[in-house]
Formats: sequence, structure tokens, C-alpha cells
Amino acid sequence: MITQSYGSGSPVTLVAHGLGATAGEARIPASGLPGTRVVVTLPSHGSAPDAPPGYWDYGRIAADLSTVSADHAVGVSLGAGALVRLLSLEPDRFQQVALLLPAVLDQPRAAFTLQQLSDLTVGPPAYVAERRAALSRLSAAAEQLPGQVAVADASVLAAVSIPVLVIGAVGDPLHPEDVAKETAAAFPNGSLWLVDSPSPMITHRAELRRRLVEFFAG
Repeated sequence: MITQSYGSGSPVTLVAHGLGATAGEARIPASGLPGTRVVVTLPSHGSAPDAPPGYWDYGRIAADLSTVSADHAVGVSLGAGALVRLLSLEPDRFQQVALLLPAVLDQPRAAFTLQQLSDLTVGPPAYVAERRAALSRLSAAAEQLPGQVAVADASVLAAVSIPVLVIGAVGDPLHPEDVAKETAAAFPNGSLWLVDSPSPMITHRAELRRRLVEFFAG
């Protein structure tokens, strides 16, 4: 895992991307946030080296994220699952957390193929091409992640008292809205925003930015 910092000062916000995210896509949740944004690049993404054998495990990714000292955190899809795992182990690790498009909580997600991920990619042609190129490095992730859960028992998240914002999508087959609802409900101070779009990071980018800024501003 490598990191890139943007901005300066406090607060420090950790930003963890989803599987197959391009460099630009990984920075989207950091846009507009005050202070320092530390955007991670997981193995087999961007300029990071390929993942070592057996890397694609929520616990191992959570351990990588735990090496970044931050006040707040934002996770997208895979990054959201890793943050849930980290919070289950360290409930007071952050002051606030936002989880975007969670794909799994305590029940295994359905198997998926890289071709499915590629076929579901929408947006400008340049982005689609970059995204498909990124997915070509992730065959091991597609084999290892299905069947895994972020936490074995969601009740452990009752110990997490910090504010947690969960943003879900309606109609996204890879990130079911029921998982977003269950994730928000698992946190005592969880809140839910369901976006009526299967691709909110494309169709609702400005509103997403505003919601995150307002949430972290308290």
C-alpha cells in the first residue's frame, strides 16, 4: 500500500478506495474536505506494486489502513469493508467515519468476475478504458474476496459510538442497498443516505462532496 497526502493541517482524513478504482476515482471522496487528506493506493492499483499472494483479505487490508494516523476516515466498497473490520477491532480509532457503497457486512457477498465488473463500468470513454485496465491486475482479488465478510457478527459494532455515515445506492448489483441499510443500523450513531442511482459517484458527485463536507464538519 502507498499513500499520497493532499492539503495540510487538521483534521487528517484517511481515504480508502474500492476494488479497481482508478487514481482519479480514488480521490473523489477527498475532494473538498478540509485539512489533510491521505489517499491510499492498495496493492495492484495505480502505481502500487502487485499484491502479494493471499493479500485480499479484509483483515489484512484493515491492518494496512491502521498504519495511517487519522482523525476521520472514508472508505468506498472494499475500503468500506476494511474500515468496518478496523472499527470492530478499534472502536475509537477515528472521530467520524463515512462508508460509501458497502458491499458486505456479516454475510458473504455473491461471487463476481472481472468481466462483470468491467461490463458494469459506465462513464466517459477514457475513464472506462482506464478502469478496465485497472481490473486486469485483480484476478486474485476476484477469486479471494467472495465468501468473505467484513465482520463475522455485526453486533460487535454496537461498541462503536462515533458518528458513521453510510451512503448506499439504489439498483447497484455489486453494492445492494440492503447491505447499506444493515451497515448503518449496526452502528449506534449510524445514519444512512440512499442515492437513487446505481452509480452515485458519477451521477451525484457534487451532492456526494457536499454531504461528506457537511458530515465531517459536524
